[in-house]
This record gives sequence, C-alpha cells and structure tokens, in this order.
Amino acid sequence: HAGAAVKSNLAHVVTIERHIMDQERMHPEATGALSNLLYDVGLAAKIINSHVRMAGLADILGSTNVVNVQGEVVQKLDEFAEATMQHALLHTGRVCVLASEEDEQPILIPVGYPSGKYTILYDPRDGSSNIDVNVSIGTIFSIHSRVTPGDGPGSLVDCLQPGRTQVAAGYVLYGSSTMMVYTTGHGVHGFTFDPTIGEFLLSHPDITTPAVGKYYSVNESYFPRWDPKVQALIKRYKGLDDNGGEAKNCRYIGSLVADFHRNLIAGGVFCYPADKKAPTGKLRLLYECAPLAFICEQAGGYASDGTQAILDIVPTELHQRSPLYIGSRDDVRMAERMLSGS
Repeated sequence: HAGAAVKSNLAHVVTIERHIMDQERMHPEATGALSNLLYDVGLAAKIINSHVRMAGLADILGSTNVVNVQGEVVQKLDEFAEATMQHALLHTGRVCVLASEEDEQPILIPVGYPSGKYTILYDPRDGSSNIDVNVSIGTIFSIHSRVTPGDGPGSLVDCLQPGRTQVAAGYVLYGSSTMMVYTTGHGVHGFTFDPTIGEFLLSHPDITTPAVGKYYSVNESYFPRWDPKVQALIKRYKGLDDNGGEAKNCRYIGSLVADFHRNLIAGGVFCYPADKKAPTGKLRLLYECAPLAFICEQAGGYASDGTQAILDIVPTELHQRSPLYIGSRDDVRMAERMLSGS
C-alpha cells in the first residue's frame, strides 16, 4: 500500500519540463525552440537562486561601485545574474539578439555561433536595493519572435516590439521559496523550486487574478511629487474620498516582482506613477512593464500607463520608461478613468 501511495503521489508531480512539453503538444503553433529557450531561462534561474541562497556567506553582497545605464549602482549580485543570463542564452542558437536592463546596447550573438528565431529581453535581477537586507528579489524576461529577415544576427529592430507581440514572458521570485511564473499566451502557470531534487514543480496551475483586489502597492513617500489626479486616485484606494468605496490595504515591498506576485495571487493593484522628478515614469517598458503586463492580462488582469494598455505601446528606445498601473482589472480601469478625468 505504501508503494502504491508513492506512485500515486508521483503521478501528480509535474515538472516545468513536462508542463512545457504538454503545452507544446496542445498548441501546435508552439515550437521546440521556444520550449528549449524556456528551459534555458529556468537553468539560469536555478544558478542565480543558488547564489541568492548563499548571499550572506558568499562574496556577492554589496555594490561594485559601477553605475549602469539606468544611473543605478550595480550590485555584485546584479553582475552575477547578468553574466549567468548571458551564458545561458547567448550560445544556444535559439536567440538572434539579447537585451538587458543592465546594458546600454543590444547584446549580439558572438561571431561563429548560430543565431535563432527569438529575441529575449530581461531584467536579470529586479530589486537591487533589497539585496543587502534579505528581502525578496526577482528576474523578469520577455520573448518575441524575430522580425529581421534571414537567419543571421538580430538587431535593435528585433528588440523594439510592442508588448502585444510577445510569445512568452515570465518572472522568477527568489523569496521564502523560489518560484518561476510564465505564460506563452495560454494562461499563467507557477512553479515552485524543490531544492531536494533540483526541479521547478507545478504548484499554481492556471493562475487567475481577482477582478477587484484588496491591496494597493505604491511608494507613498512620493505623494508630494504626484499630479493631483494621481493623489486623488491613491486617496480613492485608501477609502479617503467621498466615493464610499471599500478601503484597500497598503502592501509595498519595493521589489516589483514581489509586489506584483502577491497582487497577482491575492488581488490588488501596483502603481508606479510618473512624478515631477520622473515625468515619463521610472520603470522600464521592455524589461519590466511589458512582460508583467502580458502575464497580468493572461491571468485576467490589466496593465496601463494611465491612459492606454501597456501592451499597445510601441517602443522607440531600448531603455524607454513608462508609468505603470497593473493588477486587478477593475482597479486598473478605475485608475485610467480617474487619470483621464472621465
């Protein structure tokens, strides 16, 4: 009987590899190359995770005293995560060009290596300011099909695509447990890393986010910098205006992946408005906003810059920034209405 119970339990264990293969069989438009690219990201995530878990013991805490293209001080773990992503992705023949939040220009495939049919853009390590204080951090990625003809190296054109054309997107959350959440346009699925066997196991199939959430997430220390319409919106979420709506609870970690993940599962809205110091917003459209917007919409939510869907924005710059309102659909729609004055 014990042996039968073990077999029964194992029958319900779904690894990320098995899940990706099952998705590929159910959706003929999916390709083996895309599946393998998702495996590559998963491998990089395992390597990064192993170093995150050792952060207090290994020499990867603290800054490198280098400033990146975003004007931010590069942390040692940033540097390691960036190198790991490049090593996992550059030489496989599955991508034609990479773009990273850490690099000013696209990362080209080295001479002599094959070029593939996909473009991948990523933030190798989201939440830099939280590394040294042991708070959850993450990795975000976005995958597009290449648009340049032929099978040679890709270019900037392959990177500057609207979020609506993504073929896959996901994130990895390095928290109390490590999770990888992704979509290929057929629902959102979450996998929890089991360190005893070294595999991501399906733990959150077909994630659906509530239409109205109970949380709002925003850095309220910036309140004086916001436009009055944004201030009014946050007051609405807090239940402080005359609308009579139920007040939401404020939850703000300061790591985008962590805040987004909580709201995706439990329901809520994350806001990073434009302000007087950042009139075009602060978050990166291609590396943060668009991939999370794709995931959010696949889970039944919505993402906006305050006036239009994030996924409809056509990028013109590799490191373009955008305001972001993302999460439960009705909460974000309300933000659009209030910010447009309608």
